[in-house]
Amino acid sequence: MKKGLTIAFTFLMSISSYSQTVASEKTSFTRQDTLRGSITPEREWWDLTYYHLDIEVKPDERFISGKNTIQYRVLEPFQIMQIDLQAPMRIDKVTQNNKELEVIHDGNAHFIQLNEVQNIGDLNAITVHYQGHPKVAVRAPWDGGLSWKKDKNGKHFIATSCQGLGASVWWPNKDHMYDEVDSMLISVTNPKGLSNISNGRLRAIEEGTNTVTSHWFVSNPINNYGVNINIGDYVNFSEVYDGEKGKLDLDYYVLSYNLDKAKEHFKDTPKMMKAFEHWFGPYPFYEDSFKLVEVPYLGMEHQSSVTYGNKYLKGYLGNDLSGTGWGLKFDFIIIHEAGHEWFANNITNRDIADMWIHESFTAYSENLFLDYHYGKEASADYVIGTRANIRNDKPIIGQYDVNNEGSGDMYYKGANMIHTLRQLIDDDEKWRNILRGINETFYHQTVSTQQIEDFISEKSGKDLSAFFNQYLRDTRIPTLEYKMDGDKLQYKYTNIVDGFDMPIEVTIDGKLQWIFPTNNWQTLTINSKSFEVKRDYYIQVNEF
Repeated sequence: MKKGLTIAFTFLMSISSYSQTVASEKTSFTRQDTLRGSITPEREWWDLTYYHLDIEVKPDERFISGKNTIQYRVLEPFQIMQIDLQAPMRIDKVTQNNKELEVIHDGNAHFIQLNEVQNIGDLNAITVHYQGHPKVAVRAPWDGGLSWKKDKNGKHFIATSCQGLGASVWWPNKDHMYDEVDSMLISVTNPKGLSNISNGRLRAIEEGTNTVTSHWFVSNPINNYGVNINIGDYVNFSEVYDGEKGKLDLDYYVLSYNLDKAKEHFKDTPKMMKAFEHWFGPYPFYEDSFKLVEVPYLGMEHQSSVTYGNKYLKGYLGNDLSGTGWGLKFDFIIIHEAGHEWFANNITNRDIADMWIHESFTAYSENLFLDYHYGKEASADYVIGTRANIRNDKPIIGQYDVNNEGSGDMYYKGANMIHTLRQLIDDDEKWRNILRGINETFYHQTVSTQQIEDFISEKSGKDLSAFFNQYLRDTRIPTLEYKMDGDKLQYKYTNIVDGFDMPIEVTIDGKLQWIFPTNNWQTLTINSKSFEVKRDYYIQVNEF
């Protein structure tokens, strides 16, 4: 392995975890894992409609206090509600209609005993008052929590990151991916001289004697881990992008001393938007704008408030994860994390076991950015180059109902799976329509792997069940074995799941043609010994 590629591989092992290294290593699970990862009876009877998170952040004390008002619609009559908040944060009290309710605590799950009868169709609310010193992020964003840092001028520089770990590490909520709140108001009080930037649009700023309170409103459904606060000595600049749905505000919040640098470097943003609207369809959150917000860690895909910490370098902290040179044509964090606005924020996995829906498509979006701006061969070079980072250590899909992510291969094995799928479609406009169709059909929804598999199979006109089983649920790389005997070419697949019969394109006698391998030997008559498999298929090739 080349030195440069070794560096890229090392970085990938970080970017590909997002807390999932620890989670995916687990072979046994606790009651707390089930309470966190499943749709419990205390969750399923009510539907989230609105949050008002109203908190004060005290940087010197690394302390948060406040309340979250949770509005919900009753789907079935039930009297116990599960709310999640992780220690050392603690719930002080819960009220409904100004009456305090009993709370039974079970680790990080808290069961609210409701007094009033919950009638189907009712729109009710509770208010959860809480406080504490939230978990400090050890290695954000992978081992997340709160990052309490200082900028180079000694001013507080604070940010949240909690994918995998869960939003309940810093605020009380219904901490499961299946139910996204319809809209949300985020009110944050912090010391004067600092600004808080959160999701959505700024509604108002209130000045206190020594504090300032910002109110940010999110008008679209949002997943819990996508909610964020970012507090620092920010300055703002902006531009308007002429997009598919009209005028889109692009806002940038950076540390004051990085303003000039950011104005030049963030030119990747409109280029990203142009490429992704072409491939995926309109940006999903026009009403809430698009923001890049500088943070003291690498970055994450917080909805309409994408966080950025790539040190104003191209590539991944100045490195090319593909080892081809193409990865230095763009800022990895801007492109990758913004790609999540379509895959993660617009379309969200119902269970974190299906996190490949977020990461495989978004890793693939990196080479689609290159495809749009530099051409198809450049994009193929890039995604094929990332194969060196694939481990094939465990299946891409994790275990369901226990908050368990699958292998980090969901990034670049997943991207190469999707790149392979593009070859099977064999029609770039049809492929583009499938990608756009996914975002249109599942607009602002939570989805399962099966829904995505079924959609692609239907729109492609191909039964892709064995294909997805091979790449998502098995660790083996399909292997094409072949041998030449005079004018006879014999070939078959090994290391495959039942029913895997993916056709591939090969060059025989200088001409590109399809062959249709199965697990049985097949024979072709050829005129020479010239045989080569097209590089775009993620398979191994062995000659006997």
